[in-house]
Amino acid sequence: MRIDVTTEPGDPQRPNEDYVSVALPASGEGGALVVLDGVTPPREDVGCVHGVPWFTARLGGALLELSGSRRDMTLAECLAAAVVRTADAHRASCDLSHIRTPQSTVVAARWDAERVEHLVLSDSALLVEDPEGGVHPVLDRRLDELPPRVRALRDRVRELRAAGDERAPALAAAREEYVRAVEGLRNAPDGSGFYTAAADPGVAERAVTGTLPRARVRALLALTDGATRWTERFRLGDWADLFGLVRKEGAGALVARVRAEESAEGGSAVRGGKRHDDATVALAEL
Repeated sequence: MRIDVTTEPGDPQRPNEDYVSVALPASGEGGALVVLDGVTPPREDVGCVHGVPWFTARLGGALLELSGSRRDMTLAECLAAAVVRTADAHRASCDLSHIRTPQSTVVAARWDAERVEHLVLSDSALLVEDPEGGVHPVLDRRLDELPPRVRALRDRVRELRAAGDERAPALAAAREEYVRAVEGLRNAPDGSGFYTAAADPGVAERAVTGTLPRARVRALLALTDGATRWTERFRLGDWADLFGLVRKEGAGALVARVRAEESAEGGSAVRGGKRHDDATVALAEL
């Protein structure tokens, strides 16, 4: 068993909103990993006195404990229970109905001598390597499948950013309209949007889940979108290339490559979004 984990904030002046943990039982026959990417709110008002790092630490810790100790529960059931446990920890002090209440993406996996289970919710990623070296991504693509109206708003923001003035009133107005449109799709009850773990345990039913025979899995690689930029934003290689880089040079090397590309890119005006994002990489060679 080899475990290689790294996590790094996008801005050293701000707390890291990612969470990563791995548990290996004393028996040596199984384990579990959890990776979360906290959703950074567009404004400070989130209806919660604790904040996103507190939330991801609570939710991640609960999910890891349940994944390891409750083998009678599916990973989706573990996530639902972890969401309830976390919500109960601040229900009395915070407005959990707030649209920006702390929330996160989720990647979870656990394994024993017979099988490997996985769960992915929102835009973090899990890569599964088979014994022949093939790499199979487990992805939740709903955030990429925005309705045409919302994609048009996103493209307008990118056009205005590319024009140059980050403080222009037109850009601020376009960004606000786009943010409102996206927020209207997050955790939409009619199934028309995309999903993150917040205060509603029902979201666990929306996760991408599956089970594989242990004999068909050689390694697992969990990544937040700050690390998947290597493939998805900078196009430096496919998922197999990314996996090969981490295996050869380590989890930290992937984050270092991403940071170099972000710096060379020249800031958010080129592609939109954060220049540097929190980045987390967790490799488990079974």
